[in-house]
Amino acid sequence: MRNRARHAVLALTGAALAGAPLLLCASPASAGAPGVISVHRDGPAKSLPFTARRDGEAVISFAASAPGVSWARKGAESAVVAISVDGRHVTDLVVPSSEPVSRSLGLGHVGPGKHEVTLQFAKGSAPAARRVTLRRPAVEVPDAEAVALRHAPIVVGRTGWPLGDPYQNATTDTPLVAWHETRPAAAPGHKIIEYSVVWSNEDGGTDSPALMARWGRTTDIEWVYRVEVDESGDRVDGTAVYQAPMHMTLKFRGRYEGDHPVLQTCTSNNNMCDVISPEPPLRFLLDASRTRPDGRAREVVMDREPWTYRIAAQEMVREGKIEMPSDPATREVGDQRTYLFVEFAKKTGTPTGTGSVPGVALGVRLKGDPSALYRSDHDQPTWSIDRDGAVATTVELPEGTAVSDIASIEAIRRPTGSGDNGAPATVTSINRGFFLDDAYLPQPSSIDWKGSVTVTQEKPSAVVWRP
Repeated sequence: MRNRARHAVLALTGAALAGAPLLLCASPASAGAPGVISVHRDGPAKSLPFTARRDGEAVISFAASAPGVSWARKGAESAVVAISVDGRHVTDLVVPSSEPVSRSLGLGHVGPGKHEVTLQFAKGSAPAARRVTLRRPAVEVPDAEAVALRHAPIVVGRTGWPLGDPYQNATTDTPLVAWHETRPAAAPGHKIIEYSVVWSNEDGGTDSPALMARWGRTTDIEWVYRVEVDESGDRVDGTAVYQAPMHMTLKFRGRYEGDHPVLQTCTSNNNMCDVISPEPPLRFLLDASRTRPDGRAREVVMDREPWTYRIAAQEMVREGKIEMPSDPATREVGDQRTYLFVEFAKKTGTPTGTGSVPGVALGVRLKGDPSALYRSDHDQPTWSIDRDGAVATTVELPEGTAVSDIASIEAIRRPTGSGDNGAPATVTSINRGFFLDDAYLPQPSSIDWKGSVTVTQEKPSAVVWRP
């Protein structure tokens, strides 16, 4: 079992590492920019001038913090900053932490020449929020991924119109990070761009225990918008679609700001509508310039933004969704620091009969009591993972467990419904495995494996990793 003093040191180290990218926030376009900007409740707006050396999509980056704010505490959830460019409201920033966190947001299209970003403390901020500090603010018009930035969606905040809270994304299900993926289209030289967003949680849809088992996190990750562009980067008419309520794919018929489609989070599980409610106060143009590495699960975008794990865990605590005390024998979500977060790769073979598709769960045995098996699916058939490729899950373990306490990790084949179609399942890698530290930040991964282990109807479990 881990030593608490050593664990505290790891927490401080993890927090420092999570902040390390702050040192890289520099841009030629921001020469002469102040090192720190602070905006205060009831205070004046602050300005950040910048010069764009060319026509294109601008991006602003900084390390944001708000003293007195904590996403874990009711009444202190976040501070909100409204961001405008040349007098036009472009995006909002929800700051859920009193500690600096590296962020980047889109600013939309700008022409060459001088411009001004305006930052204003905004409505929707929690009562405890008094000030937002932006360290090393920088604006650039990047060459890389310019087409992806050009078509990134503007996501209007969920309002629950006409009777809901128009500022609810400042306290729940807030959008954290975005990214894009591309693939070739049928037409030569064309490509399809798909945009996805990570939300801090989902108030509806899949319940939290199932999220931890089947997806390896309590955030909500959804694709939002997809479009085909030609060799010049222009949108191909009639190709734009979005993920609508009930996870339907519908043609986008809404309005654009430049090439940015305007969508609104309109369901409790963060699906989109292309009809916008009247006068919504919050809007988010996240920096979607980054993409997902090939062969990795979507959760890797959280791994490279460690603070997203902390926000996800804090929302669960504040909303009373955490079992206390944690008990790995129950299906309820316990303290997320007691979970092993694992990404592994699998593929399903050819069925030999009829019945449900088999999923794969992971089981963990500990050196102190190898007879006990802790399962990612908590022995719930629908919580095993039936999708193929790189996938993520979690295994709840007794409080204080460390990687050094693990004796083995097993793959467990489990049909997801009635019957069994007989297909084998093969696990080919474990890409990472870590616990969260005391600050809810991922510790460095110390579990990885590549190989081939097949589980079958006749042999439904097999060890895939030992220390």
